Amino acid sequence: MILRTAYTCIFLLYSYHCLAQSTNELDAALPEPRAYIPDSQYLDFVYHDHDELTRFLRATSARYPNLTALYSIGKSIQGRDLWVMVVSSSPYEHMIGKPDVKYVGNIHGNEPVGRELLLHLIQYFVTSYNTDQYVKWLLDNTRIHIMPSMNPDGFAVSKEGACDGGQGRYNARGFDLNRNFPDYFKQNNKRGQPETDAVKDWISKIQFVLSGSLHGGALVASYPYDNTPNSRICRSSALCAMFQTYSAAPSLTPDDDIFKHLSLVYAKNHAKMSRGVACKSATPAFENGITNGAAWYPLTGGMQDYNYVWYGCMEVTLEISCCKYPPAYELKKYWEDNQLSMIKFLAEAHRGVQGFVLDPTGTPIERASLKIKGRDVGFQTTKHGEFWRILLPGYYKLEVFAEGYAPREVEFIVVEQHPTLLNVSLTPSKRNEGTTVPFYRPLPLPQQHYRPSSPTTYSDSGIFSTISSGLNSLYSNIFG
Repeated sequence: MILRTAYTCIFLLYSYHCLAQSTNELDAALPEPRAYIPDSQYLDFVYHDHDELTRFLRATSARYPNLTALYSIGKSIQGRDLWVMVVSSSPYEHMIGKPDVKYVGNIHGNEPVGRELLLHLIQYFVTSYNTDQYVKWLLDNTRIHIMPSMNPDGFAVSKEGACDGGQGRYNARGFDLNRNFPDYFKQNNKRGQPETDAVKDWISKIQFVLSGSLHGGALVASYPYDNTPNSRICRSSALCAMFQTYSAAPSLTPDDDIFKHLSLVYAKNHAKMSRGVACKSATPAFENGITNGAAWYPLTGGMQDYNYVWYGCMEVTLEISCCKYPPAYELKKYWEDNQLSMIKFLAEAHRGVQGFVLDPTGTPIERASLKIKGRDVGFQTTKHGEFWRILLPGYYKLEVFAEGYAPREVEFIVVEQHPTLLNVSLTPSKRNEGTTVPFYRPLPLPQQHYRPSSPTTYSDSGIFSTISSGLNSLYSNIFG
């Protein structure tokens, strides 16, 4: 008991110190991140094939062992590693009380600008840590996981200079990986692929708070939901459903205010995105450079909706180039346009509320289920009892449930200047006359979090379903 008490004191003191340090540094009005000038000896503005990408990541990990850790979450169809580089002052282990965030690039193989920008982001972080106060603060208080390429097989057959089309978009089996995840609104019958299975396993093991997926073919930050429930009037008509699918109707999450804010952070720090200029005369323009995904065009099986609904991770899709695969000489311009956005977006993980769920002895409670009252998509604690939720300034209620404990509701306020620190203590459920007081039981995987009430769905069939699927494919090949 003495050892447990001592451990608890050390745990909480360390946690409070880390969180307080983060808060103090946020208040310190750090100078803006500096411009990054690449050293061509290590990384130039060119496209790197998989072997070159692997050599760069391995060399960087060897050169900066105190700031980086390289790991693979699996392999592609053709056996290429799906590399992830952690960049942080604690690269090999989770920092208690500090969030994990991620970027994923090249989910469509013929959209490689994000792939290259993420390599430069890694290089920028490791070479600026000792000279740039903002970068140092970010790496000291965040674990950043960067996957440059989720679809290395598709990239291998893509063609530089191809601004449109589908060559290389899909994986080696011809599957669109951004249509291959479980979907909340409609059953996704597409066979799971090794690349998407690896990502699903990855995000089930790490409690990511914030995520960005980098794409090409447009210039906009697109936020959930990507899919939409079908209106009742269209339930019995495949033709009606087809046209309903392509109407510009937003599909809003319970956290729409947060997603709009996150998208605006990226767009407004970008050199051009917030102007909302259309890439081509025939393509849509986006007010302030952001859009709800379904309002742009609906899709089934998208990665950002899966991150959010299944794991409470706020993911935004970042379309960063009008041309899907622009010439290499334009990459430096894309870096200059996106550098500040990529950094400022990750810093938003430190907005809102964060803390621990503990038992009466101060021991962390793992996999406690939480949700903000009125926002019916939830999240869970880590094995250390930690939780985070990005929120805008305001008054909120946090609902907390864990098996074997009485549920609690805690009120708190979020301010603009720094994250709210909130620790919640749960008491065990009491027994009364041989029966256990009812308590919340978390749902089994994959529905392990609070989710919105399931909408009415229908099954597409026949020729109209085929036409609808074809239009969806054509539209996504053109616009991303």
